[in-house]
Amino acid sequence: MNPQGTDPKLIDALNRASSLELFQLSAIIERMLADPRRILAVRTNMHLGQMVRFLDWRDGQMRNGKVVAMKDMQVTLHEEGSRREWKLPYTAIEAPDPSSPAATASARPAQPTNLPSRGDFRCGEKVSFDDKYLQPQVGIVVRINQRTATVDTGNGHSWRVPFHMLRQVFDI
Repeated sequence: MNPQGTDPKLIDALNRASSLELFQLSAIIERMLADPRRILAVRTNMHLGQMVRFLDWRDGQMRNGKVVAMKDMQVTLHEEGSRREWKLPYTAIEAPDPSSPAATASARPAQPTNLPSRGDFRCGEKVSFDDKYLQPQVGIVVRINQRTATVDTGNGHSWRVPFHMLRQVFDI
């Protein structure tokens, strides 16, 4: 099987590799695909209801689908033609182009117009934010800077977070 667009020289080189070499290559590729930076590169410009292209691993063909759910490591798509549902890793999705008409602000859900600013936060206040791996973090504001707040999460880490990414936490 020679998937469309695959270099025949690459297929020939892989056919000549030993099983151990192929296994090593497979382990390296798996590790690279699991890198959060690769996932974020796809996920940052993706939103629910967006049409995206994805790779069908069975035949190597690109298909179109609509994003219906997004989780940490996988996205659920509804395929356009067959009306089939796919649960795929983000790395199987063609990264949406942020400058394309489908990814413009008109296609995205409405963003709130009143983003938090410097005046909305005080030292000692409890806040939350999503870190660079999209994991929620909760901490206390320990310093107010010009453009960011320094937040101590209590686990030995301090974060400098832009005000628009912070959310106030209210204890009930």
